[in-house]
Amino acid sequence: MRNNNNVRGDDDAARDLALAAALAVAWVNPAAAAEACNRACLKGMVDAYLAALLKHSPDGLPLSSKVRFTEDMKDMKLGEGLWKGASKIRPYRQDFIDPRTGQAGAHVIVEENGQPVLLALRLKVADRKITEVETQVSRNRAEGVIFDLDGLVAPQPLMNRLPTAAERNSRDQLIKVAGSYPAGLKANSFVTAPFAEDAYRLENGSWMAGDNCTRNPACKVMRTQPLGSGPRPGFQDRLILVDEEQQIVWHRMSWARGEGTRLVVWEAFKVLGGKLVGVEAFMRLAPLASTSGWG
Repeated sequence: MRNNNNVRGDDDAARDLALAAALAVAWVNPAAAAEACNRACLKGMVDAYLAALLKHSPDGLPLSSKVRFTEDMKDMKLGEGLWKGASKIRPYRQDFIDPRTGQAGAHVIVEENGQPVLLALRLKVADRKITEVETQVSRNRAEGVIFDLDGLVAPQPLMNRLPTAAERNSRDQLIKVAGSYPAGLKANSFVTAPFAEDAYRLENGSWMAGDNCTRNPACKVMRTQPLGSGPRPGFQDRLILVDEEQQIVWHRMSWARGEGTRLVVWEAFKVLGGKLVGVEAFMRLAPLASTSGWG
């Protein structure tokens, strides 16, 4: 079975620093700034954002004059919320990059005043300036329903394995295959979804499907595992971005959970050869009437 020992090493750190340096040059170079923000540029934006977060100040970030920032669906000023207490970035970080739409995002474990929190981060970039910052923060089990960081020591190798030529799917195919997951949730059955037999699902660090799932025997096979009772009222689904290089599709979904709450889930789908092979989610509870505010 896959392991999660893919800890970032010195080479990764050096590459990140090089990308950040290259991006910094682009910000002050008018000719470079006129170019579209490619994959390396978008990744550099995430690097720069997280570095600024640890400094508790967005000063120096390439921000649009009309940048919008939300944390947990609330409009805030950059520098508020998690910005005030962020103290460390842990090794787990899963990026999602979509140059076609100028978006980049990540699932990251950040320490806030020494305590781990789950951060879902989305950036929108236009003319090499950050125009949108959308974040979700889960600080504990009460907020996240599940909160098990043992499964989030480092990114899962499969999520970051580049597909072979035979495994690659077109953008439209990726969207269609990934879309079978929210369709299955709405239908309360995954039996028609194209899951690989060993597909896994991680939710807030807990193995909820696949070989590593120990909750019950039925959770081993995601396609046939029970999905609870009844429909999911008020189901909302938003396609965020498509990472064509990594063959990952990122959605934001939510539905009524009872007791006046809504479960909000940022879910990443790895697709290889037309099959869903890995699903990773960061989630938290929100008030029932909540919407993302981003369309």
